[in-house]
Amino acid sequence: MSKKATFADHVINFNSNVQFTGQLPPGIRIMNPFREQPQIMDVMRQFYKKFYDDNHTRRMIMGINPGRLGSGSTGVPFTDTKRMIDVHGIQIEGMKTHEPSAVFIHDVIHAYGGAEKFYKDFYIGSVCPLGFTALQPGGKEINYNYYDSRALTDAVYDFMVESISEQLTFGIDTSVCFCLGTGKNVNFLEQLNKKEGFFKKIVALEHPRFVMQYKSKTKQEYVDKYLREFADNK
Repeated sequence: MSKKATFADHVINFNSNVQFTGQLPPGIRIMNPFREQPQIMDVMRQFYKKFYDDNHTRRMIMGINPGRLGSGSTGVPFTDTKRMIDVHGIQIEGMKTHEPSAVFIHDVIHAYGGAEKFYKDFYIGSVCPLGFTALQPGGKEINYNYYDSRALTDAVYDFMVESISEQLTFGIDTSVCFCLGTGKNVNFLEQLNKKEGFFKKIVALEHPRFVMQYKSKTKQEYVDKYLREFADNK
């Protein structure tokens, strides 16, 4: 892209073209909201043009991979339709999702000083930019993570490496990466980082879903921890 391209332009171009063309293990389906739901492309464009249409350098926060009710419904990590409409003023028709992880991240965003300030400093991505679902007996589809089976991790390994490499060209400060997930996600990312040298340092933070599911009564402690780690790792 040309030198005049903004951070938003890079993200929009990446999301518009991201696709996995390899072979997945039996029973696992790729979830690409940008190709499956045309409305999401427009919502995603509006969001990044609103908050990222500049050339600021940002620190990266990395989740696991998109889920159906979060970025699978909006095209933006750790948002849902409720926060996209109520907080960011971007309308989404015909779909309503409430994602606890999005609630927590938006508590962090509010405590940080609001969406404009937060998104000026941070870019949220995922170790794997596309999501996965698995079919349960009876036909119910559930979210699936890239690390839930070795076969899936192996199948998408090169895709993940290429995707992270491309996103680092958007204008990312590679001195630190904040990893959401203190277990399997950070273990994989640290091993990947040793091999690929993406970041100088990785800081693990409890995943928003873990906080909301198991630590909701002490949620504020985790919001404070996020802010503390952001401040200590500039």
